[in-house]
Amino acid sequence: MTEEKQKQPFLEPVKAHLLKTRAVTENTDQAKELYNSGRYGILLSSGKVQLSLIEAIYLSEKQKVILLDQRNKEITFENCLKKAQKSEHNFWAKYCVYKDIRNRGYIIKTALKFGADFRVYDRGIKPGEDHAKWVVFPVLEGSTLTWHDFSAKNRVAHSTKKRLLIGIVDDEGETTYYECRWLRP
Repeated sequence: MTEEKQKQPFLEPVKAHLLKTRAVTENTDQAKELYNSGRYGILLSSGKVQLSLIEAIYLSEKQKVILLDQRNKEITFENCLKKAQKSEHNFWAKYCVYKDIRNRGYIIKTALKFGADFRVYDRGIKPGEDHAKWVVFPVLEGSTLTWHDFSAKNRVAHSTKKRLLIGIVDDEGETTYYECRWLRP
């Protein structure tokens, strides 16, 4: 075993109870480290971390979180994803965009209060240190977006002083991004 591997502690997955639209972890050092390392969720005063549904599912797929139901029975990633797709409109597109952006090393958080699906922080920036650089709207390839819808999304980005990213998800779950900005002639 190399010296580098010996230094890295093995972190067991964090247990989190899944509620309808969120998950709440136990009060453990691993849960706090999950929050501190990638700003997953919100650190509660109780020491627990509250994860959004999409964060919980992503961390479940990455095997960093074990999701439990109210009877403390484990919920698989696949089952949780199926339930989320049934209960939330456009969840698959949102999940693909969330996963892709996280895998690229960015911090992505919900942006409902901004009127968008997500806000994304530039690499190396954590929420609270500076503002998000982009607001992101996931769209399935083949779905239609009217000029009125596009204009509304662009207006949200402009009014929040962020750049607009449209994440288009294809049939294979791959995402292509288009950044849109206002230009003055």
